[in-house]
Amino acid sequence: MPYNRIKETCLYIPNLDKAVAFYNGLLEMPLISKVEGRHVFFRCGDSVLLCFLPEVTEKESCLPPHYAHGKQHIAFEVPEADYLATRALLREKGIEITHEQDWGRDRNSFYFEDPFGHVLEIVPTGIWE
Repeated sequence: MPYNRIKETCLYIPNLDKAVAFYNGLLEMPLISKVEGRHVFFRCGDSVLLCFLPEVTEKESCLPPHYAHGKQHIAFEVPEADYLATRALLREKGIEITHEQDWGRDRNSFYFEDPFGHVLEIVPTGIWE
């Protein structure tokens, strides 16, 4: 199977406006689409972050039903040269870094949470190579 990448990643959230304030406002991801009472989509580099209201999408009839509950995890990749500046910028914006991980081979990542408790991570380019 000739995979290129994961094109879309999905989070299930309880509040669209809070998602816009966090992902667009604080994390500066451009807003692609917002449908009141259903979803909000953001551009993240060459990928898309989809945020759905699970109580709506679990009852889908025109698309396959999908939903999740609990803490979900996403890692966002930044250029290696921007890794430390990204961490500093998030701290300046009042986002608490909850964990920093040393993966060996001079590779590190850090974790923080969105307003819904999802575990987000920033990784530098090349961490999986």
